[in-house]
Amino acid sequence: MEIIAGDRPQHHFVLVHGMNHGAWCWYRVVTLLRLAGHRATALDMAGCGVHPARVDEVLTFEDYSRPLLDVLAALPPGEQVVLVAHSHGGYSVALAVERFPEKVAAAVFVAASMPVVGRAMAATSDELHAYVGPDFIMDSKEFEQKNQKIKGKPFIFGQEFMAQKGYNMSPPEDLTLGLMLVRPANSFTTNNPEEGVMRDENLLTMWRYGSARRVYVMVEDDRALSVGFQRCMIAQSPDVEVEGMVVGGADHMVMISRPEELAKLLVRIAGAGSVPTSKVNDLAAPEQAKSMIR
Repeated sequence: MEIIAGDRPQHHFVLVHGMNHGAWCWYRVVTLLRLAGHRATALDMAGCGVHPARVDEVLTFEDYSRPLLDVLAALPPGEQVVLVAHSHGGYSVALAVERFPEKVAAAVFVAASMPVVGRAMAATSDELHAYVGPDFIMDSKEFEQKNQKIKGKPFIFGQEFMAQKGYNMSPPEDLTLGLMLVRPANSFTTNNPEEGVMRDENLLTMWRYGSARRVYVMVEDDRALSVGFQRCMIAQSPDVEVEGMVVGGADHMVMISRPEELAKLLVRIAGAGSVPTSKVNDLAAPEQAKSMIR
């Protein structure tokens, strides 16, 4: 399926997966972007996908995000990439933008957690947990923490949670693939004096993370990260551009349920420069979400 037409510049997309997943979940979108003549690099965060580290060897969120940080650090001077985050991957992308804003043409948050300038990244996670409640995770499981240097417990999504809230509109064979490949991971959101990244209120600055072009891709029918909470995050960052997926047929794993549409949208975003596509005021947070904004 053709994604672009005519002569347009080639872009380099770097794609970051969500919790428990890996680079493998981007396989459809990576294929489409490459067939369209673009570069596409899907990464495993530390301890995820086929990355060799065990979950108890990844001590901090910065360690977890190291594969992404290393890719940006290695870019030649003057080269920029389009970062694409899904779900929990939004935190890694935010950290990467703060560290290397000059190397990021755009940061695209696809149904992703999007932290706010001037607040700890974990605050967004705290608000999400309060928004959905303790029963939301269904049959997802925590495991005993083998490394006492890591606060909190490793976590993995359950089969029913993935089927009903993550992959509910995806092909059944992709749900099967996901169940085979997900790995436990730490969220690093527990308050820990040794974890300076997720709880650092001064980490995300206006002149670095806040100055980068950021685009939020809303997924209206997402059952894992509801559209209400997506609007809540967007309302806290009014300078962010907003795009939306077609209503119907796109679940939380939008790169699997609607890969062609997502690939086209990413190419369009990359080619749009700094021209915003819609205003956040058109997508005001509902009253329930507004009440959570601090």
